[in-house]
Amino acid sequence: MSVFLLGGGRDVARCGDLLRPFVAEARERAGDRPTVIAVLLVLEAGDDSSLPRHRAMLEAAGAAPDEVRVESIVEGESFDGAAVDADALFVGGGLTPAYQAAVGPIRDAVTDRVRQGMPYAGFSAGAAIAAGPALVGGYRVGGVEVVSEDAGEELDEVEVRPGLGLLDFAVDVHAAQWGTLSRLIAAVEAGLVSDGVAIDEHTALVISAQAAPAVHGSGQVWRVESAASGAHVQVLRA
Repeated sequence: MSVFLLGGGRDVARCGDLLRPFVAEARERAGDRPTVIAVLLVLEAGDDSSLPRHRAMLEAAGAAPDEVRVESIVEGESFDGAAVDADALFVGGGLTPAYQAAVGPIRDAVTDRVRQGMPYAGFSAGAAIAAGPALVGGYRVGGVEVVSEDAGEELDEVEVRPGLGLLDFAVDVHAAQWGTLSRLIAAVEAGLVSDGVAIDEHTALVISAQAAPAVHGSGQVWRVESAASGAHVQVLRA
């Protein structure tokens, strides 16, 4: 199984390139059956662009239209178990706390399917909630600003909530573009999480049972670990 963590980005073609191995794994898992890639989206009111954009990313990755099954709900609703009855699972972007709440009822089902070999791809919010300790937003730690309020995901204090548990480290996204690396560093230094990665846009971190973690794309992945001095940062490149 592989877990693909994308840090976000608006360029459909570049995101599609990062997702090509994900689509290939979905087809390999399907074998002789028609491939089903489930796309889970949590939409804000009036959002009429997310669905076609996420579908376009997968089609840019080589997926045929009839291979993509979109399950979209609105904020405040939850996904049910039928959502993960697929050969691969792609969880999209949007308001991270809403995604974390929406996948609560299917958390165990997702974890079981991925452990059995189903590939998972998370884009932005979908990457953040893949973690066990999911850093879902906020812009202050102990009342001190650690990132722009615009990146706070409608939260004040930085919050860590239970994620899908596919990873044992936290994930932040839009790192260089939104400045969220500082939030992850502050979260590690404050003991909210022990370690984590902040992923740039148009960049993917791929975690596979068959190979070492790999970075792909045009940006960087920033690895943050607790250290005696507070936090240690390592830059990972493609």
